Amino acid sequence: MHPDLLVGIGTSDDAAIYRISEDVALVQSVDFFTPIVDDARDWGRIAAANALSDIYAMGGAPLTALQIVGWPRDELPMDLLGDVLDGGAEVLVEARCTLIGGHSIDDPEPKFGMAVTGLIHPEDVITNAGARPGDSIVLTKPLGSGIAATAIKRDVASPELVTAVVEVMVRLNAGAATAMKRVGVDAATDVTGYGLLGHLGEVLRASEVSATLEWERIPFLDGIEELALQGVVPSGSRRNLKSVSRYTDFGGLDDVGRIMVADAQTSGGLLIAVDRPLEKALLQAREDEGVTGVVIGRFRERAFADGPGGRIDIVGAR
Repeated sequence: MHPDLLVGIGTSDDAAIYRISEDVALVQSVDFFTPIVDDARDWGRIAAANALSDIYAMGGAPLTALQIVGWPRDELPMDLLGDVLDGGAEVLVEARCTLIGGHSIDDPEPKFGMAVTGLIHPEDVITNAGARPGDSIVLTKPLGSGIAATAIKRDVASPELVTAVVEVMVRLNAGAATAMKRVGVDAATDVTGYGLLGHLGEVLRASEVSATLEWERIPFLDGIEELALQGVVPSGSRRNLKSVSRYTDFGGLDDVGRIMVADAQTSGGLLIAVDRPLEKALLQAREDEGVTGVVIGRFRERAFADGPGGRIDIVGAR
C-alpha cells in the first residue's frame, strides 16, 4: 500500500483518504443508482446528497464533484434528464461543492450519481475503526427509506410518506459532520445500502468490538411498520437480513422488526461512536446544527463467544 494512502479498502470505510501534504489529504468516493422516486428533480437531489454523505462521514469537506449519467436517450426526453441534473446541482450548491464535469452513456436503464472529492487534515480523519467499548451509538436519521422507496414504486406510499422520505434523503449530513467534529468522536460511518446492521457490522469488524442496540430507541419513518407488515420490502433489505443474521442476535424481535432494522437505506444518517461522557455534548451540538439524532445503543467488549467479527445484540421486542 502506498504510504500516503491513509484509508483504503481494507476496513470497508466510506471513502478513501490520500495524503498530498502534511496538512492536506484528499477524501474520495463515488456513488450512483437507478431512480428510487417518481420526481426526476428529487432523484437528482437524493443522489447528490447520498454521494456527498461518504465525505461527511469521514469528517471531510466536499470540494468538487463529477456527474455520472446513464440515460436511454431514445426512450426518455432529455428535458427530464435536465431536471435530474438540476436537482443534483441544487444540492451541490447547498454543500458548497463545485461541479467540474462528468460523463454520460446511452443506457437502457437510467442511472445517476457523482464522484466526489473533498479535503481534510490528515490528523482529523474519522474512520469506522475507532469505536471503543462503552461508547454510545448515535444515529442521525430515521430508518425506512428502502421500504418507503419500494412503496413508491408499487404506488402504495401515502403522500405524507413520500414527502417525509424525500426530506430525509435530500438532507445533507453536513450538520451531523460538523457536530461530531466539534465534539470529537471515536468513529463514524453513514447508513446506506447495507442498512443499519450491515454498516454497524463493518464498524464492529474494523474496531474489534461488539454492540448492543435497544429496539425502542431506533427511529423509523412513520408508516414503515405497516408497510413491512404488508410485505412491501425491497429485495436488498431481504439480502441484508440474511447476511447480518450471521452476527446478530435479534432477541425477541419478530420478523417484521428484523426486516425493519435490516432495511437497505439511501442517503441515510451518520452512525457515530462517541465516548459516553461526551454523549450530551454531541446531542447538543447536533441540535445546534439543526440535526436529529438519538442514542440507540452502546459498544461493548468483544467476548470470545461473539466470534472474530463481533456481535450485535438487540434488546427489546416489537
